[in-house]
Amino acid sequence: MAKKLMKGSEAIGEAAIQAGCRYFFGYPITPQNEIPEYMSRRLPKEGGCFLQAESEVAAINMVYGAAGAGARVMTSSSSPGISLKQEGISYIACAELPCVIVNMMRVGPGLGGILPAQGDYFQATKGGGHGDYHLVVLAPSTVQEAADMVMEGFDIADTYRIPVMILGDGMIGQIMEPVEFRAAKKRELLPKTWAATGWSDKSRPRAVINSLYIEAEEMQRVSERLLARYAAITERETRVEEFRMEDAEYCIAAYGTTARIAKSAVLKLRQEGVKAGLIRPLTLWPFPEAAFARAADHVKAFLTVEMSAGQMVEDVRLAVAGRKPVYFQGTLGGFVPTTQGMVEEVLRLTKGRE
Repeated sequence: MAKKLMKGSEAIGEAAIQAGCRYFFGYPITPQNEIPEYMSRRLPKEGGCFLQAESEVAAINMVYGAAGAGARVMTSSSSPGISLKQEGISYIACAELPCVIVNMMRVGPGLGGILPAQGDYFQATKGGGHGDYHLVVLAPSTVQEAADMVMEGFDIADTYRIPVMILGDGMIGQIMEPVEFRAAKKRELLPKTWAATGWSDKSRPRAVINSLYIEAEEMQRVSERLLARYAAITERETRVEEFRMEDAEYCIAAYGTTARIAKSAVLKLRQEGVKAGLIRPLTLWPFPEAAFARAADHVKAFLTVEMSAGQMVEDVRLAVAGRKPVYFQGTLGGFVPTTQGMVEEVLRLTKGRE
């Protein structure tokens, strides 16, 4: 299939449709408006339903309904909008429903601004709503990866009956790059016998979609079932890219847009004689702890770079477990890290942070 030059947000929309998504519910917010705009044009032509809800709260509860009926459904928003969806996301997680949620992060807190940022890491990976739950969180760094992750995200969601979040940012949503729509790797997906689609077949139990359990014993069973599923996901779905880490003495940790800049920094540092490498989590949850633990055997120090005040750095420090120093470099206000800034910080590390 030939590649097509597309804006990131539009590629996400097309990837969802090609993955079988036929329902989209959302509410406009910059910088992800091109996703609902694209879906509003394409979904009706595919026999699907696009609906601009009256609010983000309404949109996520429409997702709950469509997912409960067994449909492939997606919503998208940006930071403050995702915050409004958190109660519904928690309900969906407890009801064990598959869906895809896209967050094109903007700078915050509050309404903040429309420039790219990575300040929603805690919200995405630690459970932004109430209770004990997780989402699978995928972090693309290119338009191609965004499309690929959306397509596979629907399969992951169906495999484990779990919400999957694509955590991008305003830059990934707005840049244009060549993209090829490739089918996700083949998975054995079971029939959705749990879906609430009527009860004409009395030979099977009635399907009930619920996230309210009054009896403590019943709620405990649900929570334990979810925890077992999260353990299986951690074992099978954790993903990471290691770039020039074979002999690295200094490791940059970054994800998303920041990671693509970090690759340039690694190459520049190599030219200057510094053995630098990059660890890039592709899944932010589950977090690739093992890759950082292995790297701690041979690197002298880690530098975590984020477009935030420092969030993923906490998971890097937990994974390294104090065996090597972990430093942080962040940008705020919507500024994007630079290659030169990373290079200069690593060079300071090689000289003992003089």
